[in-house]
Parts: sequence; C-alpha cells; structure tokens
Amino acid sequence: MLICAGGTGGGVYPALAVHSALTSLHADVETLWVGSEGGMEADLVKRAGLPYRLIPAAGVHGISTREMPGNLLRLSRGVLASRRILRGFRPDVLFFTGGYVAVPMAFAGRRIPTLLYVPDIEPGLALKSLSRFADRITVTAPDSQRYFNKSAIITGYPLRPDLSNWERYQARTALGLSSNKPTVLIFGGSKGARSLNQAVLARLPELLAIAEVVHISGQLDWDDIAEAETSLTSAQKKRYHTFPYLHEMGKALASADLVVSRAGASILGEFPFFELPAILVPYPYAWRYQKVNASYLAQHGAAVILDDSRLQEELLDTIRVLLENPGKRKSMKAAMRSLSKPDAARAIASQIVELAGVKSL
Repeated sequence: MLICAGGTGGGVYPALAVHSALTSLHADVETLWVGSEGGMEADLVKRAGLPYRLIPAAGVHGISTREMPGNLLRLSRGVLASRRILRGFRPDVLFFTGGYVAVPMAFAGRRIPTLLYVPDIEPGLALKSLSRFADRITVTAPDSQRYFNKSAIITGYPLRPDLSNWERYQARTALGLSSNKPTVLIFGGSKGARSLNQAVLARLPELLAIAEVVHISGQLDWDDIAEAETSLTSAQKKRYHTFPYLHEMGKALASADLVVSRAGASILGEFPFFELPAILVPYPYAWRYQKVNASYLAQHGAAVILDDSRLQEELLDTIRVLLENPGKRKSMKAAMRSLSKPDAARAIASQIVELAGVKSL
C-alpha cells in the first residue's frame, strides 16, 4: 500500500491510525508513505518507523498569477517523481487522506485502485479534486455526503490506537493534576493558535482560580507561556501545566472536564471518544472547514462555538458558565458519546483490503 498524506496533522494522524489497523489485519503489509517537501509529516511518519519519500507539490487555487507558473512547475515535477516511485514500489492500492501532495500522486496513479478518506465534514479543494480519481470515498460523518457526486462510506474518524491507553485517573496522575478543581484543556492544534494562547494568558490568574489548566501552546508561543508562568504564585503554578507539544495526546484528553480548541478534523473523533464537552474556536484565516466541523458538533449539542475575534472578551466567561453548570456539561458529554465511532480505523482498513483485492498487501 502507498499512503500519500501531508500538510497538517488532520490528514497525517488518521492515515497513521488506519495503517496501524491495517497491520493488525495483515501483519505482512508493505507500506510506503509519500509526503511533501517541507511538510510537517516527515517526523511523525519516521517516528512510526515507516519508509518515507518526498515529492514536490503545490496548490493552484486561490494563488496569485505571479505564483502560478512556479506552482504548476512543482506539480509537473511532482507527477514525474510520483511515476518514478510507482514504477519502483508497484502498490496494490493507494490511500489518500489530504494535502496537495496527493494531487500529483493521484494523477500519476490513476490506474491503481484508490481509496480516499475525508477527515473534515467539508472536504478542502485538494480532496474534492482527488475524489474524481478515487474508487471509494470514506467520510467521518453523514453530512459529508452532499459534497460528492458519488456515494461515500461513513466510517467515522480513525483514532490513533494509543489514545485508548489512557484512563482518567492514570492520565491525571501522569500530568501531575492534583487539585479538586475541574480541569480545562487548552489546545490550538498541532501548530498552536496564537489568538487562543493570548486570550488565555490575558486572564490566566482568573482562569486558574476556577480550574486546573493543561495548556498545549505550540512551539511558536512557548517563550510567552514560559514568561507568563514566572509571574504566577506557587499555588497557581501547581494548577498550570504547560507543553509546547504533546505526543501522548490521550493523557491530556482523558484528564479533562472541558476542552477549548480549534476545530480541525481530529475533534470529530477524539472529543467524542473521550466524551469531552468542547468550546470550539474555528481558525478564521483559512477555508471554512473548521467552521463546518464546529457547527456539526454544536448542532448535535456537544459543543459551543466562540468567534476568534471575541476570544479576549468572552473566553473566560464561557468557560466559567460551563464549569458552573454540570447539567449542561453532562448533556454535552452525552451528545459527544452519541457521535463516537471507535472502530473507524478498522472500518477504513477493511475497505483498503477489499479494494486491493489481494490476500496480502
């Protein structure tokens, strides 16, 4: 099997989860991962011990006329590189989850059986273009079907297997959580979220008066987080647990009573799995997919949405209202639970095996 995914964690983590499920079905599966030059996926894939190759890739929608020639050249180079890889590796099936890196590979491998998984409720432009090449499309939720002119298989969001390793008491112990206050997880996605970090820091002492906080900031704002900690009292520091990045995300999710987060694709699988009520702050400077993800959970009663522009004014009060209303959190928790599909990775892996049409991949 050849996996082609890159760009952000929203496409990479689901592919890793599906690969793990696939190896449990077929222990002798041979896999090659193809990513983009300069992509964040390289470290994650290599950490998983998978063979990794790079190809050039670039977007062509919404860019300036000045950038277009260079991007078209990169795409052409990407197609040629993809053809060379396919001639050498000869996969039985291609598996795509997102990122512009998949476009040249899909074009080069258009005669090979192909499965596309769409993590977000609304597919981005790259995934919509890839759907034309896909023999099968798998999606997280029924709401995604309307974006395609062919039938999609509803599987849920594939979860990393390590997430299930964490129970609440174990997770709280591992993170050093000890107070009797509720725990709020602040998380801006794999790259962090500056506006969210700044809103937290602006009201940090007040937040720590009502909650114990696990704050995963991203690397870019880590110096600001460290500086803010120096002004806290010793009691406040004991309730403020900070990380630039956390590979074992399961322990943070399992420990929390409430999460404040961006609305990338992972919220559609991870928050329901942990039955975790959410305050969602969609990223405002990109395609609307995060707003659509957030709306999906909010419409089911599992989350509330805050506009990024109102974070400074509304974040603390929104957290306080939910922490002081256990009945509301209980109903949000039940709504999250109703959306959980913990076997999604295995369901997608089964589709790959069926599509490949061979006993061993």
